[in-house]
Amino acid sequence: MSDRDNDFGAFLTGFFVGGLVGAAVALLMAPNSGEETRTIIKDRSIELKDLAVERAEAARDRAVAAAEQARARAEELAEQTRARLDETSSTVRHRAEELASTTKEKVSELQEKGRVVLEEQKDRLSHAIEAGKQAADKKRVELTGETDGGEAASA
Repeated sequence: MSDRDNDFGAFLTGFFVGGLVGAAVALLMAPNSGEETRTIIKDRSIELKDLAVERAEAARDRAVAAAEQARARAEELAEQTRARLDETSSTVRHRAEELASTTKEKVSELQEKGRVVLEEQKDRLSHAIEAGKQAADKKRVELTGETDGGEAASA
């Protein structure tokens, strides 16, 4: 876009310089009287001014169109970005919910396994204590000859 502006600016500058040079050459080469020459210069300057105004308006119109096109493209890109952001946000939210659910399930499973293991260990410990008591009673009977009632065993 700036290359176009630079090209147009160079063209406009060349146009004016060419017009001035042409006017100067016309003055020097013209076999006209002073009044005729002034009229020609006046007419030519009006033509050049009108042409310059037309070119400036055309350049302004192109600049306005380019600005409108750039604005429309920026809005389109902004909308695409919003849509992608919404989609990504939704995907991340869904994935986070899945992970939270999976984590809760795993925690529940581990808690249940922990309860089962704890019950098993509790049962084993109870059996071990009971077996220890029975072994102690048996050993006491063997050593002292007493029974549960505290009486000595008859030999």
